[in-house]
Formats: sequence, C-alpha cells, structure tokens
Amino acid sequence: MKKKFSTLAVITSLGLVLSGCSSSDSNSDASGIKVVAAMYPLEFVATSIGGDLVSVENFTPPGVEPHDLELSPSQVVTLDDADLLLFISGFQPALEEAAQQSAPANSLDLLTIDGLNLLTATEDGHDDGAEDEHVDEEAHSDEEMVSDPHVWLDPERLVVIAKAVASKLSEVDPDNSEVYATNLAAFVAELETLDQKFLTGLASCERDLIVTSHAAFGYLADAYGLSQEAIAGLSPESEPTPKRLNEIGKEAKADGTTTIFFETLASPKIAQTLADDLNIEAAVLDPIEGISEGETYFSVMESNLEALRKALNCK
Repeated sequence: MKKKFSTLAVITSLGLVLSGCSSSDSNSDASGIKVVAAMYPLEFVATSIGGDLVSVENFTPPGVEPHDLELSPSQVVTLDDADLLLFISGFQPALEEAAQQSAPANSLDLLTIDGLNLLTATEDGHDDGAEDEHVDEEAHSDEEMVSDPHVWLDPERLVVIAKAVASKLSEVDPDNSEVYATNLAAFVAELETLDQKFLTGLASCERDLIVTSHAAFGYLADAYGLSQEAIAGLSPESEPTPKRLNEIGKEAKADGTTTIFFETLASPKIAQTLADDLNIEAAVLDPIEGISEGETYFSVMESNLEALRKALNCK
C-alpha cells in the first residue's frame, strides 16, 4: 500500500493545537453522535443504521482513491472530536497513524469483527481463501500474504459489519439502542434482497472467471462461486510484472474470457491495453471504495451484477 507520511507529524501537531481551540465550539454546534468513517462503505453503513441520530463524516473525498488518503489539519481536529471511528486496518495508513495520536475513545476496525471469515491475497493478486485454511507454503514462499480488506463487496459479510456498527453505536448512545436496532433490521433486509439477486443472477453462467484490474473482488467471488484473477495486487497502484500479464492473458484466452474489468478511481490503462491485445472488451466493475453523486452502495452493486452477467454470459 502506498504510504504518504511526510507531512503527517506536522498535520497531527497542528490538528491537536486547533483541537484545543475549537473542539468546544464544534460540540455545541453539531448534534447527534459524531462518527468518522474512513471511506464510503463505512459512511453508508453508519448513516443507514444511525439515521438522523448520527453525523457522519467520510474522510475520503469524492474522486480520491482511498488507499492514497492524506489527512488535512481540519480532519485531524474532527478525528479528535469524534465519538466513534470506523476504519479498516492496513487500508489507509495515514488515518491509522493519526488515530494513534488523536482518536475517539470508541473505534471499530472492520478486520477485527468476529464472523467475517477474512480472505487473504498475495501481493500479485492471487486469492488464497480464508485465513484459517491451508495455504500452499511452497507455492507462496516468496510472496507476502495479507488480509483482503474489501469485505463490503459480499452482502452477507456486510450484514456482519452492520451488526457490529449497530452494537458500537448502542454502546456510545444506549438511550437510542432501539432505534439503531430497528434501522439495522431494515438495512439487513435490503442486503438480504441484494444477496438473493446475486445468487439468482449468477446461478447459471457460461463462465466463472473474472479478470480484474486489481484484487478487490475476492469476497464477491467467494460469495457467488466465481474465480478472480487480478492483474495487480490489493493496491490498485501496484504494478504487474510482464510475467503476470502474460499469465493473465493465457488464462483469459483458455477460459474464453470476453471482458477485462477496470474500476472508476484508478487508471484503466493496463486493463484496457490487455483487453486490446486479447481483442476483447474492457468494462467497469466498481469496488465501491468511493461513490458518484446520485448513486448508493445498492445501485452500484446492481450495476456490478449486470456487468458480471454480461461478461460471464449468464442466463
């Protein structure tokens, strides 16, 4: 993952000074539970469950690749004044480093939630299944295995996350725990409906291999019986080797792949070049690390489903 820490110490120090001057004003002006969400999927969950009782600030601005997040002084102030921080360890190092110095008493790291059945991936993008399953040590002896953070792309796992967020909000604000429980039930019902759409839509497909620009879709593949091969690793900015590109090309030809998927917040150049070389299509499969105006998690997931159905020739 790219790390940009050169100005963080200065930003953090400035933020702490500003915090001492302005946090009392912030408390008087804002209403509800103050939640800091590291990126859009966490903002969406917190807003869906908290409703009008929470004020959620997404620290990743629209159009910014979340891996590259750098904090502004005002964000450090907001972090210090928040009631709850929602983040994913290892995904945004700048936020984690700032949180070690200035963070709310309550925080939730998605990768520590019980029941998520986390997957791992090698740096070159190969998925290797659940962390507690056997991994071929000889095959990956020279490759670093890391937890895949893109858990929100499986609706069932997002249910587990939503329940953990609801529980944390109830800890912070016990007087409104019944409201959070009611909102959670409605949110879970929507996720279950979405899950069923994917199960039905991908039940009968000519192929099951998806070729993606980076390894963001391991959980989606795991949930619906697909196989992911990624051009790059878990970070969209990692560069594939010529050997890796050759391997992907050979596998795509053997499988009869019709589409190479790229995403919205990273350069499509490599995926488009590979698709051109193979004389096949390039199309968007969105990891929903950010969102465009007018869209939601549910609308983008349904667009992803249609893209998959077309690429895999599903009936």
